[in-house]
Amino acid sequence: MKKELLFSGLIALATFTYAQDKIAMKYAATITVADASAKLNVIASDAMEGRETGKPGANRAAAYIRSQFQSFGLKGPVNGSYFQMLDLKEKVVTQRAIIANGEPLVFLKDYYLIPGSFDNMKKTFKNFVFVGYGIASAQYDDLSNLNLENKVAVVLAGEPMVDGRSLITGTDKMSDWTTSRNKKLLAIKAKNPAAIIMLSNNMDRIQSMKAYFDRPSLILGEDKTGDILTINSSASAIDKLLSGTSKTVEGLSKEISESKKPVSFNFNANLDVDLQSKLNPLEAKNVLGFLEGSDPKLKSEILVVTGHYDHLGVAKNGDVFNGADDDGSGTTGVLEIAEAFAQAKKEGHGPKRSILFMTVVGEEKGLLGSEWYSEHPVFPLKNTITDLNIDMIGRVGDLYKGKDDSLNYVYVIGSDKLASSLRLINEANNKAYTHMTLDYKYDDPKDPNRFYYRSDHYNFAKYGIPIIFFFNGTHEDYHKVTDEVKKINFTLLVKRVQLVFYDAWTLANQPQRPVVDRSNDMPNDR
Repeated sequence: MKKELLFSGLIALATFTYAQDKIAMKYAATITVADASAKLNVIASDAMEGRETGKPGANRAAAYIRSQFQSFGLKGPVNGSYFQMLDLKEKVVTQRAIIANGEPLVFLKDYYLIPGSFDNMKKTFKNFVFVGYGIASAQYDDLSNLNLENKVAVVLAGEPMVDGRSLITGTDKMSDWTTSRNKKLLAIKAKNPAAIIMLSNNMDRIQSMKAYFDRPSLILGEDKTGDILTINSSASAIDKLLSGTSKTVEGLSKEISESKKPVSFNFNANLDVDLQSKLNPLEAKNVLGFLEGSDPKLKSEILVVTGHYDHLGVAKNGDVFNGADDDGSGTTGVLEIAEAFAQAKKEGHGPKRSILFMTVVGEEKGLLGSEWYSEHPVFPLKNTITDLNIDMIGRVGDLYKGKDDSLNYVYVIGSDKLASSLRLINEANNKAYTHMTLDYKYDDPKDPNRFYYRSDHYNFAKYGIPIIFFFNGTHEDYHKVTDEVKKINFTLLVKRVQLVFYDAWTLANQPQRPVVDRSNDMPNDR
């Protein structure tokens, strides 16, 4: 098997070290600084009001993108429309009251709830289990012998430490029971508790995030919250629940540390919970332009080129988050590539495969637009050969400031996670045409930035569709009102867009679609 893979890899490498294609170069040359600047100055203008999903500015941006697709001669593939409407609603909290043994708890001082994570309920919980740290490991096990069915699990934060050393790792480093965002919660939820109360040691920091917790959450499709209620609580709030037991959070932590053994017990208390919210529909849409392929045998196969057109809206003081780089630059790139291919087709050089150019909404809200498309595809996912995703390509990122190649690089993410040929195609095109530094830093599964999971390609990759994500890295204006057009390096933007164009040209015209031949080392755990 290894010899066969090596042989096929050498054949692929030979295939992708090709000479320049003069026809491709002709149409790549239509992607210019002047054109890109004209488009981005519209997309990232104050008139678009920051393009926040569900707001009028985003709908104006969608109308502009549609007008561009129409002017290029692309077709609207959604029953004749360029818009794919999302079933999107905002969930607004109308009541949030929790009382522990008769004492009202103060939101963000005594407790918090992750926005959108809870159903409407008015209920009194009476049966509780203190479960220690909620860990089930070979070295230390709180959970295995506990019955949590229909009881409220009360859980300490972190893991047991003795003299600065974890009882699980035996070192000063925490185990994944602490560092993983979900491992502890999933283990507790598997035992079907009625609710979970997690000790939070970050309540001081949480109080400064009031705007985040007060804003509506977004619901895509059916409201499937239906999860086990999880309340993050201060030590003093948990102590109020424990008031009938003579136990305290501090005392229990100390008892476990001194005994080096789990401590658990059942107890009764009254926790009155009244959580209510309402759903308001929002207008949100992906914008799709379709170019049909010219080869009768290949035109049913679809190459997708994506970028998100939404951004963060307007600040409370009225300043506009114009999002010139994030992701006005990627949206501009999609439009420039679409225009180049449309021109090629008009002049008799249309691609053999079909291409779907799609600017998605809701990326900043959790990749909602691409999630909606992947779950409601206009073209079958089995016919989708690759997604080329462009998100932030107009600037120099922080890590390249002062480097010799600061004006001649791009981060390439995910190009060989599913199909090894994609990286070879991209590298060959770069060698033949654009001559940039291709940086694979963020392909490392252990990279803490997790960029592989943070843009719209992910909703294709999770279904096994090969992807490449093009990115310039974050910078000092990332998600700030200072992300303005005047700071865009259009020469660099155009070079990056041209590389994506050449990849699209290759993928749309080569005889075979990319073969999924890799076991993805980036697990689907976003």
